[in-house]
Amino acid sequence: MAVFRVSGGAILLDVKAAPGASKTEIAGVQENRLRIKIAAAPENGKANAELCAFLAKSLSCAKKDVALKTGEKSRLKTIMLPLEALRKLEALTASL
Repeated sequence: MAVFRVSGGAILLDVKAAPGASKTEIAGVQENRLRIKIAAAPENGKANAELCAFLAKSLSCAKKDVALKTGEKSRLKTIMLPLEALRKLEALTASL
């Protein structure tokens, strides 16, 4: 079960977002996607911005290098990450 793949010099991470949580955190794997609770409302892009900032911090990469590829208005999203985050992402998802 892989929640991410390497494609075209970047990592594509499949996420199932759960906005409106009390705390932003990883909540396991669901439907072959990394489930992330987001402490922001799903309005005006706030939850998407919080999600990208959380992933950037968790994977020690710059916010500008984390981008929403698909799913702007959906709970099912694909996030593009830099290849430099691969080892940390593998470590983060290994225990799930």
